Order: sequence, then structure tokens, then C-alpha cells
Amino acid sequence: MVKGMNYLPEWDVTKAFAAFKMPNVDVDALIAAQKRNFEAMTEASKLAVAGAQKVASLQAEILRESIEEGAEAAREVAAAKLEDKAAAQASYAKEAFEKGLANVRSLNELWAKTSYDAFGVIAKRISESIDEFTSLTNGADAATKAAKK
Repeated sequence: MVKGMNYLPEWDVTKAFAAFKMPNVDVDALIAAQKRNFEAMTEASKLAVAGAQKVASLQAEILRESIEEGAEAAREVAAAKLEDKAAAQASYAKEAFEKGLANVRSLNELWAKTSYDAFGVIAKRISESIDEFTSLTNGADAATKAAKK
């Protein structure tokens, strides 16, 4: 390759697209709509991250409690009389299973709420975008019809 050679043509993008005249398009409205789209995605992302942090915190709390309860159960079973150990183990196993189900339910509810909240922001913005697009195209159609008269 020869030093200083530029194989790409030098051209101004704004001049190139200026040739494509788009009648009755409100560029400022399009830019504002894209800004609102970006803001909605940012808000949805913040909600998702906050929800994920809550889930992680709840998981850590569940793990801590499980370890503490498991250690306590092991101590109690070890201290129980030989004939009572099987019944104590079964009782602790049943409690652990039921608590585990409750914890899974809580985590699922938290994930569902997080997803619902984040998607709600996006769904609202999609609806607004459709309304904006409809009003922009209706305005463009009216202007085009008026220009043809």
C-alpha cells in the first residue's frame, strides 16, 4: 500500500442525502421520537437492573438462612435420641422442602414483577410511537393532497 493513498472517496454525507427530498417530513419530530425511544429503553434497562439486584439480594438472603437453618437442624438431629433421629430428619426435610418452594415462588414473583415493569415501559413507548407515526403520516398525506390541488 502506498503511503498517503486514500482509497475511499471523500464525500459529504449531508450533501448526499440532501438530494433525497422527503416531502412533509418533520425531521425534528423524528429526532424527538427517537430521543423518547432511547429514554424509554434506558428506563426499562434501569428497572431490569434494579430488579436483578433485588433478586440477587433475595437469593443471598435465602442462601444465608438455608445455611443457618441447616446447621441448626444438624445440631438438633445430632443431639436427639437415636430413636427420634429419623423422625427429626423427616420433619426438617419437610420444612426445608416447603420453605424451598416458598422461596422459589417469591423469586419467580419478583422476576415476573421486574419483567412486567420493564416491558410496560417499552410497550407504552411502542404504543406512543405508533400514534406519533400515524399523526406524522396523516399530516404528510394531508399536505400531499393539498399540494396536488
